[in-house]
Amino acid sequence: PALDRLRHNLTGAEPAARFAERIARGGRPAAVLIALAEHPGGTQIVLVEKDARLRTHAGQVAFPGGAIEPFDATPIDGALREAEEEVGLPPDEVQVLGVLPPARVRASNFDVTAVVGRWPSPRDLVPVDVREIAAVHSVAVDVLLDPANRLTWTHPSGFTGPGFVVGDLFVWGFTAYLLDGLFDLAGWTLPWDTDREAVVPD
Repeated sequence: PALDRLRHNLTGAEPAARFAERIARGGRPAAVLIALAEHPGGTQIVLVEKDARLRTHAGQVAFPGGAIEPFDATPIDGALREAEEEVGLPPDEVQVLGVLPPARVRASNFDVTAVVGRWPSPRDLVPVDVREIAAVHSVAVDVLLDPANRLTWTHPSGFTGPGFVVGDLFVWGFTAYLLDGLFDLAGWTLPWDTDREAVVPD
């Protein structure tokens, strides 16, 4: 029922209003997959940890995804292709629930479309593109929603935003922005202390 409600809320004007803060500005198109894995103990979200040697987003936690290529017919095709290339998640195992409006990533000048998909038969995933992906994590939605794991991140540049800390994972920036918006859109968000701050770790 929770995923059915999310599917319903991904249509109409509400997503555009919720994500208007980072409206696309004509940057290079990209797509990511927010894979909702239906484990027996509850829904989990697939996250990747970027390689620490990358020129941009080094070591950051993100969703599988990347640039949309000319041969990708739609952002959905791009997101599903990237997920298979990065972590080995076959496109035919994902049931697309909907897409979020393209949103701008300042650091790389990408306009990113987030594709939200249901993964009914999940299994352990490992990095396939080992040059870019250091690790694959599956984090329970309930853990991400726990107010004890939520905070406001701050960056020396002056930017701030909603964040999540789960064990050794510090989720901030664009990925945390998408999670925060998705949870609000689904009606899952629990009250949390926005005054609790933490500096983004090196």
